[in-house]
Amino acid sequence: MIKNPVPWPNNARVAVAITFDIDSDSILHLAHPNRAETMLSTMSWLKYDAIAVPRILEMFKDHGLKQTFFFPAWCMERYPQLVDPILEGGHEIAHHGYLHEHPNEQSREDEEYWTSRALDTIKKMTGQAPRGYRAPLYNFSKNSAEILCKHGFLYDSTLMGDDIPYVLKCSNGSLIELPSHWAMDDWPHYTHSPDMNYMMPIKSPDETMNVYMSEFEAMWEERGLWIAVWHPFVSGRLARCRRVSKMIEDMQKKGGVWFATLEEIALHVKKCIDDGSYKPRVDELPYYEGRVPELPKDWQGHGPNHKGC
Repeated sequence: MIKNPVPWPNNARVAVAITFDIDSDSILHLAHPNRAETMLSTMSWLKYDAIAVPRILEMFKDHGLKQTFFFPAWCMERYPQLVDPILEGGHEIAHHGYLHEHPNEQSREDEEYWTSRALDTIKKMTGQAPRGYRAPLYNFSKNSAEILCKHGFLYDSTLMGDDIPYVLKCSNGSLIELPSHWAMDDWPHYTHSPDMNYMMPIKSPDETMNVYMSEFEAMWEERGLWIAVWHPFVSGRLARCRRVSKMIEDMQKKGGVWFATLEEIALHVKKCIDDGSYKPRVDELPYYEGRVPELPKDWQGHGPNHKGC
């Protein structure tokens, strides 16, 4: 079904990345700036990152994995004790905004400011510029690609337009897109938080892993790309993390799996593009400039019975 798979290293069947977004309590301050300090139960849930991150790092060490962690830079500044062990373990730290702000709700100038501010923090705390980016809540804007290219990013891992890496082309350069999708995010499977307006039916770890492993089996068969988008305070909970560890064991036993950081995957894809062994699909951004002309001027998003359409 995948007609042009990437030739993965050592003839691997699938590339696998288990990525974590370390949002901590940034999302609560962003959603409830005037009430966050009073929302202690939700705050404590988000601060579980302090327990989960060391657990996840130990799990990765036990399995011999190096993986990618996306940080809002404010969380790095607030919780430096989470940053150092990640770097010491040889893992990648990538860009995830400053305070988990949503780029597609900002002006270009504001997006540029917050992207640059986060970049400065990451450079200061890691000693190097990040190569990768994931937009908070997947809210990539029509300006994001140009801003990322301006700052020399190699890849993005926000969009959901393919089963394998593809290229985002914009006016000032291009990015390698490493796609995932909502089924691979732990939020819909586990998150129940009235304060954050998320009321998902909580699944058992086995039910959730059935979803992830069905995606893995398909990608293994078709030589695709499997990227998990998880959060320490969600998937780092004890029962869930134990089940993740078993999942890794099952993947390793199956064989033909290349576990890698997203930077490693993007660099490999770039090499394959450069040597002609992989010809990716190219998306030119932005997809649209303004509303499509077919919609009536008074259209406000009503149903199909609207008199003008």
